Amino acid sequence: MAVEVAGGPMKGKLVLRNISTLFSGDLANPVLDADTIVAVDGRISAIGRAKDLDTENAVLAVDAKGSALAPGLIDSHCHPAFGDWTPRQNQLGWIESCVHGGVTTFVSAGEVHLPGRPKDRLGVKSLAIAAERAFSNFRPLGAKVLAGAPVPESIMMEEDYAELAQAGVKRIGEIGLGTVNTGPEAKKHVEWARKHGIETIIHTGGPSIPGSNLISRDVVLEADPDVISHINGGHTALPKGCICALCEQGRGAVEIVHNGNERAALIALDAAKGLGILHKVILGTDAPAGSGVQPLGILRTLVFLSSFGGLAAGEAIALATGNTARIRKLEGGLIAPGMPADFVFLDRPQHSAGKTVSEAIELGDIPGIGMVVIDGVVRIARSRNTPPADKVPQIE
Repeated sequence: MAVEVAGGPMKGKLVLRNISTLFSGDLANPVLDADTIVAVDGRISAIGRAKDLDTENAVLAVDAKGSALAPGLIDSHCHPAFGDWTPRQNQLGWIESCVHGGVTTFVSAGEVHLPGRPKDRLGVKSLAIAAERAFSNFRPLGAKVLAGAPVPESIMMEEDYAELAQAGVKRIGEIGLGTVNTGPEAKKHVEWARKHGIETIIHTGGPSIPGSNLISRDVVLEADPDVISHINGGHTALPKGCICALCEQGRGAVEIVHNGNERAALIALDAAKGLGILHKVILGTDAPAGSGVQPLGILRTLVFLSSFGGLAAGEAIALATGNTARIRKLEGGLIAPGMPADFVFLDRPQHSAGKTVSEAIELGDIPGIGMVVIDGVVRIARSRNTPPADKVPQIE
């Protein structure tokens, strides 16, 4: 069962050494020429070769033992409710389980599965504010859950978005999961939210569950949101021509999710590469959902896009880290000075045909996770969910 972690970031110096491959999270420079990271008070302070860095007087030192390291993974699209419980599947501990899959930050696309979810103006706002406040105080295994994403309803007015922004709500839930489902109405709500500094996303494709709506290419383009949620369907995808048109004509980020159509994911990836907009591609799971919880959903998606979509391992990791952080306006996602010390140690799974973690990913094997660090604090050692890593880090 999930444990609420208190106490804030690690205090003092953290040194991580003997890293074989250092994935940066930066699509433009996905692998760094470095083997050591120094963090102070939960933030990265230096990156480089051990001989060139001050690694003395560490409060905690971790020997990577030749395993690789990446920024903590980010799930751009999930559906929390309250606590570490999903009412859709009546399952406890799903967030903690995803931390074992390398995810350190979760972004809500709406608390839609809450039983009896209110749809009146006051109820929508109250739920969003309560969810935002609750997950600010509750961090299962140290995970950062950015919740409080109100699903737009037709009865809402501009003043509701102003009130939500003033209360600290930073993003809406998926347009289309409520009563807003036409182009003109979606555009109006996007403009209201954007005016008050709230990020906007929209459901794309066929209905996900009873009560949701088809959101077509034309509706998405007219709404012009910041994020085209699950362009590969959640679960049912739009036709190929519509996916390509959204990549070419839409302002929004191209979000690919685990709980979607795999063929459509490759269509979207190929279109993004052809258009030179790979920097706009981000990854999510769209879980919990009718298909359940996928603790390795982000790992599986980046491995799928690498092995079937022709991305280098570092590029695929960047989609789930630096790309997502930049587009969703989050701290983290990069191995760079000043960034939060959120790390995933990973290596080729035992007996993989790939000789390195990068080769394993590019061949389609899920890497093994040996340790997850959030805010400089070691949250887990060897993952209980991934295949066993060939090499695992050790606390010195």
